[in-house]
Amino acid sequence: MSSRAEVVVVGAGLAGLSAATRLSAAGLDVQVVEAGGHAGGRLATERIDGFVVDRGFQVLNTGYPRAADLDLAALRLGWFRRGAVVRVDGRAHRVVDPRQRPGRVLDTATAPIGSVRDKAALAAFSLRAGYSPVRRLLGAEERTAEQSLRAAGVGDTALDRFFRPFLAGVLLEDELATSSRYLDLLWRSFVRGSLGLPADGMQAVGEQLAGRLGADRLHLRTPVRSVAPGSVTTDSGRWSADAVVVATDPETAARLLPAVEASAPRRVTTHFHVLPGSPWDEPLIVLGQPGGRLVNSVVLSDAQPRYSPDGRALVASSGLAPTRAEEVRDEIAALHGVAPSDLELLTSVTVPGAQPAAVPPLRLRRPVELGDGLYVCGDHRDTPSIQGAMASGARAARAVLRALRPAPPDDPRTS
Repeated sequence: MSSRAEVVVVGAGLAGLSAATRLSAAGLDVQVVEAGGHAGGRLATERIDGFVVDRGFQVLNTGYPRAADLDLAALRLGWFRRGAVVRVDGRAHRVVDPRQRPGRVLDTATAPIGSVRDKAALAAFSLRAGYSPVRRLLGAEERTAEQSLRAAGVGDTALDRFFRPFLAGVLLEDELATSSRYLDLLWRSFVRGSLGLPADGMQAVGEQLAGRLGADRLHLRTPVRSVAPGSVTTDSGRWSADAVVVATDPETAARLLPAVEASAPRRVTTHFHVLPGSPWDEPLIVLGQPGGRLVNSVVLSDAQPRYSPDGRALVASSGLAPTRAEEVRDEIAALHGVAPSDLELLTSVTVPGAQPAAVPPLRLRRPVELGDGLYVCGDHRDTPSIQGAMASGARAARAVLRALRPAPPDDPRTS
């Protein structure tokens, strides 16, 4: 079977959907083909025994600029507090954003994450990343994240008890070898935004974008075998198109487009447990301890009660190395101050290829236009994040529009 469209987008992750919705809104005939059975790509959700379970611990950061593309109210977000719990010698200490919880200032000031100088360095780093112009952040000397934090005055204690586990849960690497420029952009989003969970799970983000296209433009369970200028070959037949946008995971993009170099070496394993009730009185991420196998553990249902069907607590605990649930049960219990026997295993998820690396030199805004009507987008073209995926999709859409709907010479867009 052969079909025709102006644009065929390969992949219904956030990058592909961001490109497709923009092109559709501009009046182009866009068709999206997706190998999987849902829209959203790596943002996937299932229900297990009534609990909402995402594919690993994922959150929506409203500090990402492209979050403005979403209808946040329709997602019915539940919110985490800005900050984290640090356990030292069995005691829990809270490190929170004083702008959000002024009453917790003393807790943060006395938390054993370093000296007064360390805490002042944390505040200064947050102010610089949160409120400096982006151009200045990207123009700063590039080094590794650890080198940048040490240069900012952060000592060993603060680094190992707070920054390393906190950032490892986001960057999916604990050596802090990530580019300092990406660290600045990431920390800026934490300072300026909030972390939330949609009521129906993270997959709802992709489904919201897909809903703007219409069901007739989204073809699920349609693996793509090859792409070429002007054509896409699937198991169901061949599409011809004026433009083809490859918006798959990095490995698939590199296979379909030999000129593209892309990979996703980061991986994460998340264990989901159920507790009779939450041991906490506010939704905060609990950081893993130095020498432990976990980078964090969090009661998801504290932030989003709809993740639980009956008031019990849903706990997600993540580590960078593959582990079995029984290997980390005691560690999870210790982080939350509960008995190991209270933890009821729901499921475990290992995500290989969870995200690309962002080591120096950071290559922001990598080309999305390959020539001959071929385009590529995904977080491997910008930053390894929801922001990077959506931003690259927007850039690909603009490139396609320039080619297929060029502005006349006297149009303000031309200048």
